[in-house]
Amino acid sequence: MGKLRQTALILGEGPTEFFYFKSLCDVFKRLTIKPDYPKHTNLKELEAKIEEGIAMGYSHIFCIIDMDTKDKEPEQSQYQKLKARYANPINKPRKGIYCEVEFFETHRCTELFFLYYFRYTSRPYEDQESLLKDLNQCVEYQKTIEFFIKSKGLHSYFERNGGSLATATANANHSMEEKQMSDRDYTYSELGRLMKLLETL
Repeated sequence: MGKLRQTALILGEGPTEFFYFKSLCDVFKRLTIKPDYPKHTNLKELEAKIEEGIAMGYSHIFCIIDMDTKDKEPEQSQYQKLKARYANPINKPRKGIYCEVEFFETHRCTELFFLYYFRYTSRPYEDQESLLKDLNQCVEYQKTIEFFIKSKGLHSYFERNGGSLATATANANHSMEEKQMSDRDYTYSELGRLMKLLETL
């Protein structure tokens, strides 16, 4: 592929992120966004996908991370190691490769960002179910591939039902500001930063 084009590979850990970022291709038209996800949601598989993306010549690889599966060992250490490995850009001029790998975390999971389309919250969620319950008070949502297909694009589905990407981005950024000020380690999303980044690419 070579490194002349600004191309972003977005790696989620599962189908949720895949379908969501696929639905954003209309928003970021100038970008070649290729959402993808490992068949098995473990960090080894994710690393293999990152390496594949680097070899294919993507200039940016954005990894979308659900933190609710990273707060216990051994996942926590494995994840920190993976992040450290890609802390600096991959630069192999001879092969025409220059790639920046970045990680964007959401606690508990990507669905928090979906909730942020509608309203802000910083309440701690014991599990995914309680978060999904809150989301369902704003919009009907099921974490199934059938539902993702039926919604005809998650992003436009949320917007058709009164949500907004601008609101989600602002809410996510607000959650990160609060997190930094209070040192809280729950209910935050870095996806607002990713959206701003995608706009500038």
